[in-house]
Amino acid sequence: MPVSDPFLAYDTGMSERAMQEPTLLLLTALADEPRHGYAIAREVETISGGRVRMRTGTLYGALERLLNEGLIEVHAEEVVDSRLRRTYTLTATGREVLAAEALRIAATAREATRRLGVGEKPATA
Repeated sequence: MPVSDPFLAYDTGMSERAMQEPTLLLLTALADEPRHGYAIAREVETISGGRVRMRTGTLYGALERLLNEGLIEVHAEEVVDSRLRRTYTLTATGREVLAAEALRIAATAREATRRLGVGEKPATA
């Protein structure tokens, strides 16, 4: 699903909606390299400055949804301590959706900053 307009709503076929923060954080955690579930959870916590801590059930439910939506894929599977460990990575569509959302958020932040006058030099008399 090519995303040509960064201001279009995130749409995976189910409904158009703004991307929720946990989804944004999960996709961001996978933007630079493939990661397994525990590493994704730690990266989400780091990216969010400790504000978001994903519980195991929530994390794997979200990963399953993102797999079904075609935004991520299984990069590798291995058995570690008799348990299957999957490593996930972004798909091309996932990268496009994340890039579009990042641009949308940046544009909104710039506008909020402009309207608030944040960073402006005080007028001198």
